[in-house]
Amino acid sequence: MQVAKDPLPGATFDELALPLFDQLYNFARWLTQDTAEADDLVQETYTKALRGFSSFQQGTNFRAWMYRILRNSFLSSRTGLKTTVAFDEEQQEPEKDASTPESLLIEQANREMVQQALTELPVHFREILLLCEVEEMSYQEIADTLAIPVGTVMSRLSRARKALRELLRQKLQGGRHGV
Repeated sequence: MQVAKDPLPGATFDELALPLFDQLYNFARWLTQDTAEADDLVQETYTKALRGFSSFQQGTNFRAWMYRILRNSFLSSRTGLKTTVAFDEEQQEPEKDASTPESLLIEQANREMVQQALTELPVHFREILLLCEVEEMSYQEIADTLAIPVGTVMSRLSRARKALRELLRQKLQGGRHGV
């Protein structure tokens, strides 16, 4: 029988928080678009979480708690006020065995178009897409992270996907007619 991944009673901060470091750092990079700022944001997140660990309720979702601290720190930061997000191209590039110059060019153009469309989305749409599609959080984890009901997560995610599709459609039509 496998034990659930919920925090164990009496688990230390290190036991709960250290396994989340890479995930939190990746999310911070997406939000800040800057390695140094992401480093600072994750450090601030861990500092705040350690200070507030005594108020964490054992048995609740520790991962969502940590993401909420990171998100709130980001939103109250100088960078968060700008509300910009971009793809980390190194992590998003699929490995290719044999690519033609044409396919590489098309792939790069598509990646840039999606990146630009994402930056045009409101921050509440970008963050929900990132948490769902990149961080692969469940709807419940997203709801806990953003402190919103699960139904709001589903509707906001649907609206965010629709808005992204519409922006991409406009960019594709504009590219064809603008040449």
